[in-house]
Amino acid sequence: MSKRGLGNNPFKADSTMSIFSPTALTVADVEHSITVNISSIQLPTQQPRRYFDPEKLQQLAESIKTHGILEPLLVRPLSDKYYELVAGERRYRAAKEIGLSEIPVVVREMTDVQAIEIGLIENLQREDLNPVEETEGIITLLANKLNVPSEEISQLLHRLAKQRGNNVVENESTLLLVESVFRLVGKMSWESFASHRLPLLNLPNPILSALRAGKIEYTKARALARIKNPVLLDQLLNRAIVEKWSLSQIRAAIQENTQSIQPEEISLKQQFAQISKRLKSSAVWSEPDKRQRLQQLLDELQQLANILY
Repeated sequence: MSKRGLGNNPFKADSTMSIFSPTALTVADVEHSITVNISSIQLPTQQPRRYFDPEKLQQLAESIKTHGILEPLLVRPLSDKYYELVAGERRYRAAKEIGLSEIPVVVREMTDVQAIEIGLIENLQREDLNPVEETEGIITLLANKLNVPSEEISQLLHRLAKQRGNNVVENESTLLLVESVFRLVGKMSWESFASHRLPLLNLPNPILSALRAGKIEYTKARALARIKNPVLLDQLLNRAIVEKWSLSQIRAAIQENTQSIQPEEISLKQQFAQISKRLKSSAVWSEPDKRQRLQQLLDELQQLANILY
């Protein structure tokens, strides 16, 4: 095996970040790449990307079969014989698909955190990453750079947005780091991400699964998410995917299938209004037993309202 060429480390140990692509290989990197057995490469335990379009993966495999791997994969050494893949998983999978035994790699020394960040950025800068994985990837990247749990990122961004609106930012260094991450990813501003992407993760699970698998576009998914009936949601989601409905077709189907439940919803509102009106002039307020029962019912209504809103 030839001598390993170790590229410069793109990340520092602290929370600063340079605004360039840490996965971009230089001419020197390529010149010092080595060829290793594909069996010596291990996938990372925390993989930024979960879904790979089978058709596009097959197209890449055919290209590699014809032209070879044009750009080496980026790995880090685990031992003298084994490496962990950092960037280039699509090329790795395509190479295995066509039975290649050896592939070119560039080896870089890096920490666990640096490897995760580079893998995330490599995927986030791709154009074909689905919106769910893109959103989750950005959250993970922010959590790594800010050294906070992923679960706190949503609240942190909303707090920054509120402070920004009031022209008072409590932690300027946090804001600068958040902005640097989004400049590096190059897809959107952090304000747009907080407003339009974070709500995506609250979509029903069937829709999130379809988005992850690339079966439906984000705009169509948001339209379908308005359906509250889970059975109807599954039915229309499956039809939209199989029959390749347009957004206008989805909206028409939603309107057609929900019209039947509108009269019932209106009727419930009317009943509530009528009962409230009757109670206002009722003698129930002067009768202790009935007042106690009414209080119990009001408490139940309050609990229901807390659950719904």
